[in-house]
Amino acid sequence: MDSLSQIVLGGAVAAAIAPPGHRRAALLAGAALGTLPDLDTFVLMALTDDPVARMTEHRSWSHSLFTLPLAGTLIWWLYKRLGHGRVAQAPLRWWWAIVLALVTHPMLDAFTVYGTQVWWPLSVPPSVWGGVFIIDPLYTVPLLIACAWAWWARQRPVAQRALLAGLALSSTYLGWSLLAKYRVEQQARTDLVALGAAPHRLMAAAQPFNTLLWRVIAVGEGGYWVGERSLVADQGPMQFVFHLSDDAALAANAALPAVQRLAWFNGGFMRARVEGERLVLSDLRMGMDPDYTFNFAVARQADGQWQAIQTEQLRPDYARAERRAEAGARLAAMWCRIWHPAVAQ
Repeated sequence: MDSLSQIVLGGAVAAAIAPPGHRRAALLAGAALGTLPDLDTFVLMALTDDPVARMTEHRSWSHSLFTLPLAGTLIWWLYKRLGHGRVAQAPLRWWWAIVLALVTHPMLDAFTVYGTQVWWPLSVPPSVWGGVFIIDPLYTVPLLIACAWAWWARQRPVAQRALLAGLALSSTYLGWSLLAKYRVEQQARTDLVALGAAPHRLMAAAQPFNTLLWRVIAVGEGGYWVGERSLVADQGPMQFVFHLSDDAALAANAALPAVQRLAWFNGGFMRARVEGERLVLSDLRMGMDPDYTFNFAVARQADGQWQAIQTEQLRPDYARAERRAEAGARLAAMWCRIWHPAVAQ
């Protein structure tokens, strides 16, 4: 999730656990701890220039349910020994406040489609629950209000009630998102079977800033189907558009480490396309045609043979005004799509 969501989640969790007299300190400490795991981005930038490694190692060791409790315990011990006495006054409550402010970070990240390696260093695929977009005001605002209220109320009981209410509302929203995702995926499977399609894998992803409009990606032989479902406006079967993917080029390069790593990370939700002489792989979970967020050139064809190249990340070209206008128009169309049914194609 975005940094603001992680800050207010960490602050709310820590402040709800710490003693009332330490509430403002807990809000600040929890906010800092809530954003700490994402600092792995800077570590990876310093350690490697491989874009595939930077993408697939993000949210790994820094988001692990094995490493974060250890890191939290170390931070707790340092606070207890070197701090201003608050942790020493209530050591158990502060241990829980610090550890949970850290651990809730990857748990929230797992609700997005990016992929969070909560079981690192075990070689299991990343957790992708896909219930919410990376920015969702309906999740963040209740926690933001709760933290502001608790900062103002300080030790008064109303502060604790505000924090618990904010955490309850935001958690309920996450639960709703999983229920909505399940409903959309069940509908999509039924409708694809009716169309005679046989996808290998299928997922629904919440669209930007809401959980009312969902995008469905279903990967099959030779390509993938894309459909949308508005929980407000749509009735009846979903409509799908089939897009081609170069399975032959992907299979010819399947042994390349970059290809294997990306396939493991994205669970096979990947488009392969030959652009010029290069094989470009796009992560279908983030973005939409034609502008996917993560695209990597991994191989080059010369004299009919594929050869590995230094991996290059290809970013959507938003430098031009017309491309930015197109992106803005797609967002506006998405908002309208929430309230209006799909047009028959």
